[in-house]
Amino acid sequence: MDTNRQVEQLFERYSDMVYRIAISYGNHVQMAEDIVQEVFLRVLRHSPSFQNPEHEKAWFVRVTINCCKSTLSSAWLKRVQPFAENARELSAETFCHEEEQELYETLGKLPAKYRIVLYLRYFEEYQVNEIAAMLHILPNTVSKRLARAKKMLKQELSVTDYVTVKPKAEL
Repeated sequence: MDTNRQVEQLFERYSDMVYRIAISYGNHVQMAEDIVQEVFLRVLRHSPSFQNPEHEKAWFVRVTINCCKSTLSSAWLKRVQPFAENARELSAETFCHEEEQELYETLGKLPAKYRIVLYLRYFEEYQVNEIAAMLHILPNTVSKRLARAKKMLKQELSVTDYVTVKPKAEL
């Protein structure tokens, strides 16, 4: 199989995940789009070989996080302030359901270090040890951040009068 076709397949498989990680890290649509582009440029430049599908997915998560960190720490970004209406802009096709978009917007109010652990744990379904390895932090730190993020999220959701839905069995 030729390289272009392989990259196309990788893009089909991972572009949404890369975009969602980038948007959860920085809350800017334009930044997320740039990061998606940068991640797949790195695939083209380096042609990484993967041991298995888990390794492949972990590589994309790690490279995306690294790109997010380097973009957010860039001198240019520190001097530029986005327009308020663009800062929280999320495209409707990114989300399957309105509830998912609302939850994502609420997650956007949390600091990036909490958003990323929540995203990796509950959206990508990684275990605490795997998240720790990807973020180069201790598993206990991941657990603490998850607990703090849940507490902050619960407070934020109660502030916005978020309505919980009861399971059908209780109705």
